[in-house]
Amino acid sequence: MKYRRLTKEQFEELHSEFATFLATQSITSEEWEHIKEKKPEVAEDELDVFSDLIWEGVLSKAKFLQNVSPQQLFLFKISEETIDLILVKINAEGINITSKMGFKWLQENIEDDSVELYEASKNYGEDKNLDIFKLIEQGAEICSGDLYETFRKLIS
Repeated sequence: MKYRRLTKEQFEELHSEFATFLATQSITSEEWEHIKEKKPEVAEDELDVFSDLIWEGVLSKAKFLQNVSPQQLFLFKISEETIDLILVKINAEGINITSKMGFKWLQENIEDDSVELYEASKNYGEDKNLDIFKLIEQGAEICSGDLYETFRKLIS
């Protein structure tokens, strides 16, 4: 398995897609029930293959990621050759940018000495989607990129 298995909730949401996946392999719902009961290792393999297919689709469409912690904001732009990072670091005591008040403080104090902005760019390793997946596993979420673009303009 390349990524990780989808959660039970994710499988439930993707029930019709999973049924289509099984149908492409000529597996009916009756056969699937039989496989789960009599050949659980085959069922596990099918769940893993389906999970990887879903992850590949999601990761290949992702354009931006963000990871927000109380005093840091990691904003990623996913391009064809590189992943670009804007890091916003808060060095002020008692500021938590995960709260509305803390984020408002950041907007109003972006030029304050206690706010540091960094930029970096990195080429992908052998597998672009796996690099993106690792960031998601570390807490990043796929997003619209609005924050990235806002901070990109501030840095320029």
